[in-house]
Amino acid sequence: MNKQVFGFAGFSGSGKTTLIEQLIPRLVAAGLRVSLIKHAHHAFDIDKPGKDSYRHREAGCTEVLVTSDRRWVMMHELRDEAEPSLEEQVARFSPCDLVLVEGFKRAVIPKLEVHRPSHGRALLHPGDPNIVAVASDAPVATRLPVLDINDSAAIAEFIMRHLRLAAR
Repeated sequence: MNKQVFGFAGFSGSGKTTLIEQLIPRLVAAGLRVSLIKHAHHAFDIDKPGKDSYRHREAGCTEVLVTSDRRWVMMHELRDEAEPSLEEQVARFSPCDLVLVEGFKRAVIPKLEVHRPSHGRALLHPGDPNIVAVASDAPVATRLPVLDINDSAAIAEFIMRHLRLAAR
C-alpha cells in the first residue's frame, strides 16, 4: 500500500480539526484506509501520573508500548533527540492509503488552506506554493479552487481527485 499524504493549513480556530473529523468518515466510506498526524505546538502527554506506563517513562524508558485487545499506543520520549521529520513519522505508520496531516505548515506536501475571512487573518497560500485549494465559509479572491468549508463531501472528492485516489 503506497501512502499518499495530504495536509491542512490554517490559523488556530479556523476549523481544521472539525473539517478533518468530518472528512475521515467520508474517506473511509470510499474504501480508503486513513491515518493522521497532528503536530502539537506545545508540550502534551497522553499518559497520566501514577499509571504504570507513566512511572516507567519517568524512570527512564525511551519507549513504552501499552497494548490491549482493542488498541495499542507507543510513547517515545525524545529526551535529547531532535523531533523526527514529517517523512520519518509517516514512515512509522502501518500500511494505509492516505495520511492526513494537521499542522506542519511548512511541509512540502499538498495542502488545503482552511480560512475564515471573519477572523481577520491573512491568507497563507500566497506564501506557500504547496497549498492547492482553499476551504472557506465566504468568498476568497484567489486563483486556487475555493471549496465550501461546510461541504465535506465535495472536499473529500477534491482530495481523492487531487491525489488520484479511487473510491473502492
